[in-house]
Amino acid sequence: MAEALPTHTPYDGSSKLFSIGLKPLDPADWIEVDDHLLPYLAEKRRLYAEIPERVFVEEDGTREAQQEVLELLGKHLPERFPDTYRRTDAGVEVVSAESHFPIPSGLDGAPLVAASLLVQEDLILMRRNDSGWRLVAGSLCFPSSWSLLEKFGKPLQQIHEPVPGFGPGTRPAELINRMFDGLQGQAVERFNWSIQADNALYHPLSNVERIDRATSRPTRFPDGDVRAHAFIRVERQTLRKLPSSRDILFTIRIHLDPLAVLERHPDRATLALSFAAQLEALDLDQLDYKGLTSDRDLLIERLKTMAG
Repeated sequence: MAEALPTHTPYDGSSKLFSIGLKPLDPADWIEVDDHLLPYLAEKRRLYAEIPERVFVEEDGTREAQQEVLELLGKHLPERFPDTYRRTDAGVEVVSAESHFPIPSGLDGAPLVAASLLVQEDLILMRRNDSGWRLVAGSLCFPSSWSLLEKFGKPLQQIHEPVPGFGPGTRPAELINRMFDGLQGQAVERFNWSIQADNALYHPLSNVERIDRATSRPTRFPDGDVRAHAFIRVERQTLRKLPSSRDILFTIRIHLDPLAVLERHPDRATLALSFAAQLEALDLDQLDYKGLTSDRDLLIERLKTMAG
């Protein structure tokens, strides 16, 4: 069976890397569900069973906000996706979902864990205090080259410190804080994307590993075969302020598509050339941050060939 075409193509120029790019979101489109729901949930359960301390964190005093997330999803999902979710005496469950990986003791009572096992999205709670918006709880099973433990408890300025142009004191950092402060009932979304050499959803990277990667600049494709190994990793991120706690829920939905599927896309030439142009526009710091320094030219060559 042929692989499905990509759901999102932000590399067409609609969402540029290293830009904020927040756009209003129709509440009906808040959560995305597709044919990969059950495999994603099975992978979350595996990670919870094997490395729970790396994929879930919470501060004391966040359980009420976590419960608010669970209740929001419990209301939204059966209404939006009635064929996929059903109401039970205990709340809401996914039709046909298996639970052969038990949730470790200590996590089974966390509402954010229960919420995370309903959706493909990762779920992060941000709370405001004198130091700004801090990461106070999170289920992050599918990180895109960052570490939940390293970001836990930190304000936005420190979370974004490694990102070129987004560190403390920069204009983008100040804009993001103001956007978080100004967020009210509306939901917003943005997209980010990167390239990886496999289809792993769990893709963490520590700060030390990031610095080492930026220094040594290894290729991800030692055999040079980009077509066979490259995957496009698209992050769809949403933000919404919770009505009761006033915390902000940050969701991250990962889409993984083999680069080769673009060859079958009806807009193949346009997408491939735009993708190549975005790669060409990245400066050295941005390439190092994305881990693309050694492979950019190879990727651009492949994309231009694809465009015909």
